[in-house]
Amino acid sequence: MRLILVIGLALILTVGLIALSRKKKGRQPAKEPKQSKLFQAFQTKKVQKSGPTDYQTYYYTVAEYLFIAAVAGALLFVIGYVFYQSIIMSILFASVGLFFPKVYRQRMIQKRQNELSQQFQQALFSLSTSLVAGRSIENAFVEVVKDLSLIYPDPETLIIKELEIINKRVANREPIEIAIEDFSKRAGVEDITNFTDVFITCKRTGGDLVEVIRRTSTMISEKFEIQQEISVMVAQKKFESNAITLAPVLMVGVLSYSSAEYMKPLYSWADFGPIVMTISLAIILFSFWLCQRIMNIKV
Repeated sequence: MRLILVIGLALILTVGLIALSRKKKGRQPAKEPKQSKLFQAFQTKKVQKSGPTDYQTYYYTVAEYLFIAAVAGALLFVIGYVFYQSIIMSILFASVGLFFPKVYRQRMIQKRQNELSQQFQQALFSLSTSLVAGRSIENAFVEVVKDLSLIYPDPETLIIKELEIINKRVANREPIEIAIEDFSKRAGVEDITNFTDVFITCKRTGGDLVEVIRRTSTMISEKFEIQQEISVMVAQKKFESNAITLAPVLMVGVLSYSSAEYMKPLYSWADFGPIVMTISLAIILFSFWLCQRIMNIKV
């Protein structure tokens, strides 16, 4: 029961801190609003609607930001209470959750770029087929949108939206090389960048576009398969590392609840207990960070 109350209090405090920060931010002069680094990650997706998507950044909706910060704050509050049994320390730990959306944003960016890269591979397969059939490169891009619509029925699919942007720019008499180069810069994906460089060179010098596209699509496909194999191989190890990281926290929580007298010295400043707890927590966090770094294998 006490643990439930602690978790509930953590959620209330975290949401309260977020609401207070937003309220203070709203009172700033409107002529030149200046956001702190903490809230630079907190944007709405309305910003994205003003132009093409920049895949090297990610803008949170209000709901996403509140949810991520609340969950992180609640978890940190519980960890702080388990290791220090102090509401003040728990609140300090929970306040760190406000920074977590900014850290988590990089993972969201990587996830979206991986999704775009996989869809781009399918686009290259379709593009190669259209070119072999004798279509011009401009008409081939139009056909690719039709083909991909069969694979991805959702019109909001990333690659379909990008190809439609390219086709509209070409329809407005803009060179296709410039449109593709702009897409490459916004995507920030190595495979797309490499393809764009070779594509522009072939388009201007008269190279074999069909062969270039075929080889590029094959290379991306092989790279994706290797990434999938690596993900399967390290999935169990990632689960084990998460379990090992969580185990000490659960053990301390269970022992402090079932054997309060036994754990009492670890919460007493006279016995330097909080210092020992801080060192232990630092070791746990460092081990978790090291495991994540080791298993973050890039192809």
